[in-house]
Amino acid sequence: MIKSVNEKFLTVIQKNTFYFFNSKFEESYEGYINALKETLLIVKNKVETEGLKKEIFEWLLADKENGLRALLALTGFSNEYLKRLTTIIRIVENSELDKLVYKEKWYNEKSPDNIKEWSDSTILKLIQKNEYFRKGLVNIFFEGASIPFLANTIPLFELKKLSISKLKFEIPELIDTLIRYKEKGSYSGMKGNNPEIIVAEILEKLGIPFETGDLKELIDNAPDNKRTMDFIIPNKKNPLIIGESSFLATTSSGQGDKSKTEISIDSLIKEHYPKTKFIGFVDGIGWYVRKGDLKRMVTAYEDVFTFHKDELQRFEKLLIETFKK
Repeated sequence: MIKSVNEKFLTVIQKNTFYFFNSKFEESYEGYINALKETLLIVKNKVETEGLKKEIFEWLLADKENGLRALLALTGFSNEYLKRLTTIIRIVENSELDKLVYKEKWYNEKSPDNIKEWSDSTILKLIQKNEYFRKGLVNIFFEGASIPFLANTIPLFELKKLSISKLKFEIPELIDTLIRYKEKGSYSGMKGNNPEIIVAEILEKLGIPFETGDLKELIDNAPDNKRTMDFIIPNKKNPLIIGESSFLATTSSGQGDKSKTEISIDSLIKEHYPKTKFIGFVDGIGWYVRKGDLKRMVTAYEDVFTFHKDELQRFEKLLIETFKK
């Protein structure tokens, strides 16, 4: 018997579970959480009785199944951020950082240009197999914040998590960890944390207006393919520069689709706005480790900039040259 709309509506209202949960899964996961807690209590006891030593945390990584997870929980440093940092360490050549992490003892990649991000299992296997990789990870949490390269590369919100005080289980630092866990989503989503703000500030400094949104010609002629533009400079009626921003701190399966979309938008702009320069701000480690998608992405733009200060100065020069005519 086919149910009416109202019957189906009432089913959802009257039989709503509000919060679904699987009891078996909850019990299993609670066991995992309890194991992390007990592991950290053991570490806390060792630190209190033996003093703060790197060897304690090397033992934690080597001997405890969830040792890395426990260390990350204590400091608030996310697993994803650690993976990004591991990739950066493999990419860059910085003598002080390389020495801190014993890089030559665990990394000998022949083609760094083709680097791919390591999986969780790869990192965990290396922790078990290579004592120098373990030592290097521990050194990052003990001394990473003092390395100029990391201090200039990692946002302060994340850099503060690399603190010896956290490893001492000091109450103020544990509270700091709790706060950063709680506020991570808000921090990531805040407008001021968006790199596009930097572009807007440059335009404002130069007194150059801009708009965002859809372009009339694309709405009229290609409604199915149009998209909202990040920067239409100086306005939609007479755009001289159209800029799109794509900063990716993580890898994504959608990067290939995004590059295809930008290429199609480039064709539309060339057709309907032939005098307009289409540029892109493409940056972030997410693009660095997906070079195939990156190559396709940059073909869409007449020029590409990153958010590096040198590149921002080059963008500013482009604006000055464009609008002094």
